[in-house]
Amino acid sequence: MASPAPFSRYEFLIAWRYLRARRAEGGVSVMTWISMIGIALGVMALIATLAVRTGFRTELVDATLGANAHTTVYTGPQFIENDLTGETYVVQNGIKDYLEMAERLAAVQGVTHVTPVVSGQGMLSANDNSNVAQIFGITLEDLKAMPRIVDPQNAVGDVENLGNGIAIGSGIARDLALGVGDTVQLMAAKGAQTAFGTAPRVKSYEVVFIFQSGRPDVDRARAYLPMEEAQSYFNREGAADEIQVYVDDPERVADWTLPLMQAAGEGAQVWSWLDASGGYLQALDMEDDVMFVIMSVLVLIASMNITSGLIMLVKNKGRDIGILRTMGLTEGAVLRVFFLCGAFTGIIGTIVGVVLGVLLALNVDSIMAAINFITDGGAWQPEVRGIYRLPAELRLYDILRAVGLSLTLSFIVTIFPARRAARMNPVEALRYE
Repeated sequence: MASPAPFSRYEFLIAWRYLRARRAEGGVSVMTWISMIGIALGVMALIATLAVRTGFRTELVDATLGANAHTTVYTGPQFIENDLTGETYVVQNGIKDYLEMAERLAAVQGVTHVTPVVSGQGMLSANDNSNVAQIFGITLEDLKAMPRIVDPQNAVGDVENLGNGIAIGSGIARDLALGVGDTVQLMAAKGAQTAFGTAPRVKSYEVVFIFQSGRPDVDRARAYLPMEEAQSYFNREGAADEIQVYVDDPERVADWTLPLMQAAGEGAQVWSWLDASGGYLQALDMEDDVMFVIMSVLVLIASMNITSGLIMLVKNKGRDIGILRTMGLTEGAVLRVFFLCGAFTGIIGTIVGVVLGVLLALNVDSIMAAINFITDGGAWQPEVRGIYRLPAELRLYDILRAVGLSLTLSFIVTIFPARRAARMNPVEALRYE
């Protein structure tokens, strides 16, 4: 007579019966519940942590790319030697042929948009308050190509009126107590040349648009003027300071560095968003790996409860093991029975953990908002975190990693007690029965 195939139906029935052991039979069911709850909580925490970390990085990158160029092309300083004194001084005249350079850069394959801008620093003053800001001169069409700046859900005013005034960040508006229609003074240190030296240049502008980019550091330190007005104000007539370039794959922006430098011509330099934020993103990726390892340890600790439960189960079921062996069950069959006991616990706990983790990840923004409300804003500070909210992004890869880790650990920790049950001598098990 042929032996039953491994993992036959009767092995599942015996394992399931043992899992439902009553308290009077040794309290094994209590240990089973503890193991399931521990694994479920560990998997839930792992999935929620991975989702939050992924969402944080995505929101940070999206806010950065939505308010900044993917890469910037500019010309380096010119070092000129005075023939009389022999001294060397630096001259930065900007990009005189910026329209022609913009056309060449736009012709590079993979470039989606180019934006010549004038850049300068100035002090904005209103209502007895002041704020230093980075002022960009830009055309209306180019400004409208920046989604995080012109997003109507997070903006006040009409961006179409840029030609009649200035657009400022929400942080500047809050610090200076400004609203749409108010007047703000812009002062730059380098103004007109007079007989007594350089006089600061001061001019008033009407606030026509207030934006919120998603980055508090941007909203508190950035303003936009029309291109021609900025050229006149910063003495850049007929020139631009830099050309901002957008590509179709910002994560691989380094691939465009050499083609853009070649298209820009001699003396051109390139500075991408990864040059500015790459170190921070690498730190986030490293932190993701560390967090996964730490949370994996929690899942391992929860899985060890399965071992404790199975050891108790094997001890309480010694008589049953002896009877099953005398009835013809092989060591392999007994091992599979107790392996299934641990596997059932791990599988059920993992399923519950996945459900709870997904629900937590989907509602983490609301939960964080409630905690922030209770703590009066102390739980989440945008100025520190760099973004206004705590998002979560569920990825199938992260869920599969958590499931694979939990099931692997659950299966591994069941092997030792299952082998102990399989190697139990039936004679010794029945000696005192």
